[in-house]
Parts: sequence; structure tokens; C-alpha cells
Amino acid sequence: MTAGAPIDFFNAADYFVDRNIRQGRGHKIAVYTEYRNYTYNDMQKMATKTANAFREVGITVDDRIMMIMLDVPQFYAVFWGAIMIGAVPIPVNTMLTPDDYEYYLNDSRAKALVVSEQLLPTLAKITGDLLYLRDLVVISEVQGAHIPFKQKYRHAPNTVKTEFTTKDDVGFWLYSSGSTGSPKGAIHSQYDMVVTSESFAKGILGITEDDIVFSAARLFFSYGLGNGMYFPMSVGASAVLNAHAPSPENVFRHLEKFRPTIFFGVPTLYGQMLEYKAKQDKEHGIKKPNPNDQHELSSVRVCVSAGEALPTDIFKRWKDRFGIEIIDGIGSTEMLHIFLSNRPGDIRPGSTGKPVPGYELKLVDESGQEVPRGEIGTLHVKGNSAAQQYWRKREKTKSTMQGEWVNTGDKYYVDEEGYYWCAGRADDMLKVGGIWVSPIEVENCLSQHPAVFECAVVGAPDEKGLTKPKAFVLLREGYTKSDELKEELKKWVLDRQAKFKYPRWIEFVDELPKSATGKIQRFRLR
Repeated sequence: MTAGAPIDFFNAADYFVDRNIRQGRGHKIAVYTEYRNYTYNDMQKMATKTANAFREVGITVDDRIMMIMLDVPQFYAVFWGAIMIGAVPIPVNTMLTPDDYEYYLNDSRAKALVVSEQLLPTLAKITGDLLYLRDLVVISEVQGAHIPFKQKYRHAPNTVKTEFTTKDDVGFWLYSSGSTGSPKGAIHSQYDMVVTSESFAKGILGITEDDIVFSAARLFFSYGLGNGMYFPMSVGASAVLNAHAPSPENVFRHLEKFRPTIFFGVPTLYGQMLEYKAKQDKEHGIKKPNPNDQHELSSVRVCVSAGEALPTDIFKRWKDRFGIEIIDGIGSTEMLHIFLSNRPGDIRPGSTGKPVPGYELKLVDESGQEVPRGEIGTLHVKGNSAAQQYWRKREKTKSTMQGEWVNTGDKYYVDEEGYYWCAGRADDMLKVGGIWVSPIEVENCLSQHPAVFECAVVGAPDEKGLTKPKAFVLLREGYTKSDELKEELKKWVLDRQAKFKYPRWIEFVDELPKSATGKIQRFRLR
């Protein structure tokens, strides 16, 4: 037998951390926080010492390290430190229940768990057996690690022998929320973060080392992980980290203090921020603010949205208020980041734009055949950032990851000019009178009524058992729930959409159920 070609070394921590030092950015600020700023030298030292401390407690290649961490600089140190030694970091949602964490820990067989001290009380309520967990590391943003890990970290060397890994080695996992069934661990390769950095961060946003990035979306899920960590580190830019919940007040404070140039949010947050400013304007007697005046977003050159389709109304109101366009795109945990997007200078409000360079898309019907242009089909995507598989979910892997193609489960159609338009999730779509109805289309129409702050549309059976649209509506301040208003809202849609699309029932609610990432959970309303 002859030996194959030599395998090239690639380690993501070497690329995103050490390369910045080699390129002379050691003294440049990598991370801004309310407590202090961290240079690239600081981040390398923290990651290296963390890597050595993990080795000291017996963590080795392919061992999994679960991270239940707030958006703090130590998140970087744990994530990159794990990858330096060939271990596998698994960031998970910080807003879950003890039962959820018990499932994640046992499903992943993580040997170590790193948790922010504020989240420790939730972990303490786990009642079941943790079958594989050996080490618990508690981290404080201000104090660093608790004892005993603190001593291991303190005595750990500042240099580390980086594990020999390749582009195809497992780099990290991300759990995809289980809207159907239990959460699925998507296994990503070391090189996937480079792919999305090149395609979206550089190719669409034009990110450079001069940018300061602020993501209201958290580091623990795929959108935020790119936005707030590896996108800026791919070019030696800086990131702003906010460990607190992204309330409008908190987000505006960070925007004003740190003057970022790129801002990442989700549609719900953009809507809340507009409401917050409208209330402030009213209090100060400002009738029509001038977007050219100095404001909290004056430093921002581009805003990005993902997570769910951005309503046209929010896009227009945001541009009117701040003078900045929001670039809407779609990504997924399985593809790691955004693969279909509008772009600066080429935005169709309400659409999700065109494929990001490096990705191919197709729309297929129920038999897997591509649909004609203009018809709704299920979106499939192909690109080099796709996950390898779901951990211990063979059937789900086969149904989602079909050869080179990933089935997103999203319904779309393409117009004559090649722009993609979202028609909802495959499991959210309604068939009314044998015709597909997109809940998003009805929601967009309803949300343009002055009384509607937020809304969600689902299917409900009528007296004949046939599916018809039903709307759950959260009213703006100053509007009162009434039967008259219900009828007015129905007529509003009826006057603007095909008759079969109008909601037959309107239900006023005080809040809409949402996931941790701000997506409206229509399945709970159903």
C-alpha cells in the first residue's frame, strides 16, 4: 500500500486567534465590554491558558465541553481553548430549564461543563443522573474561574502545543432547537467558520479590521456566534459584548457607548427598538425625527437581520427613523450562518434577497422535483459550511442532509428577477381551500394597521373542520381590545389580500410565545 497525500494542518483557533497575532494585531482591541477591553494578545493568552488547564484535568482530543455561558470574553477563551487541544466546544442556550440541560449533557456525553456563575442556580436544580459529566467549571466575567479550575488556569503556561487537526476534523457542535422532536446536535467541521466568514461577512458585509461589531443576538446560537465572535476575528476587527438581556434600553446604551459600525439584530428586537424610540420622541415632543441628526446608530454603516422574515413595515420605519437600511437574510444551525441575503445597495424590502456567494439554492415540491419560477417550494441549500450530521439522529440526518443538499424546511418562491420571497415554514404553511397561504404574508398585512404592535397567524379548523387563518394580535399602547376592532382588522386584510387569506378569527393577547432567539413559536399558538 502507498501512503496517501500528506494531510494539511488546519486548526480554527490557530486561524482565528493566533493568525491575528502573527499578522501584528496583538495590541489591537478584540473585545469591548462594560468592565474592560481585551486585546488580541489578551485573548490569545486566555485561550492558551484555558487550553492547558483543560489538558491538566484530562480533557483530550474529541472530548466534548458544554458551554452554558453569557456573552463574556471568557466565552472566547473556552471556545478557542477547547479547539486548540482538539476538544469539541458545545455552546447551548442560556435560557433553558434544568431538564433541558440534563438532556444536553447526557445526549452529548460532555465530560466538562463550563457555566457562568449567574446560571449556576438553574444547573443546581437538575435532579437526574449526569452519566458522563466529570468536571464543572464556574466562570465569573470579573473574577475568572472559581476554584479548583482557577489554580489550574493560574499555573497553566502561556504557550500551548496546538493539536494537529485538519479542515475536516470536528470543530464544534450547535444544538438545533427541536420544534419537532428533541433538539439535534449539529456537528460542524473546523473549517466551516472560515467558509461563512468569507462568504457572508466579507462577501456581503465587506467586513474589515476597522469595523466594530455589535450583535444583540447571543453567542450561544449560530447567528450570534458568527456575528459576535468569529466574523470580527476573521479580519482582526473588534466586537462589543453585552452579557445582559438585549432590551431596547440596554442595546441603545451599548450602541451609544461603543459606536459600532455593524449591528446585528432580529426582527422582534428591531420592532421593540422602534417602539422604544417612538415613546421617547413623544415624551420629548418630537413629531418627525430627522434621521440625519445625531443618534445612537450614527456610527453604524449596516444593520443585519435574521432569525425570521423581516416585515416590510419594520424595514421602512427603521430606514425612516435612523436613515439606515436593514439587510435581511436567512441562515440555519445546519448551514452555520446566512446563505441567502439582501445586500447593501440591492435590497428588496420583504424579500430575502439572492444566494450568498458560495451557496446554491433550489426549490422543490413534495416529490423532490424543482418547482417552476414563481411557485412555492421547499428551500434546499448546498454549500461548504454544512454540518457533517446530527449526533445520534440517523433518520433525521438522512431526511435533512440529502447528499450535498440540506433541506431547510422553509417555503419560498423566486420572482422573475431572481429574488427569493419567504412563504413561511413548511410546518407553518396553511392550505386554505386547496391553496397554500403564507402566515407571514397575512402577518405583514396586519402589522401595517396602526393598532397592531405584533401578530402571529396560524391555521385553525372552522365549523366544517377546514383550515382557515387565525390571528393572535398584540395591540400598541393607546388601543383597546374590542369586537369592533376585531372586525376592523379582518376587513383591513380583506381589503388588501385575496379573500381566502383574511383571518376568520382575531384573538387579542398580552404577549406572543417566543424562542430564546426571538422567533415567534407558532406551533405553541396552534
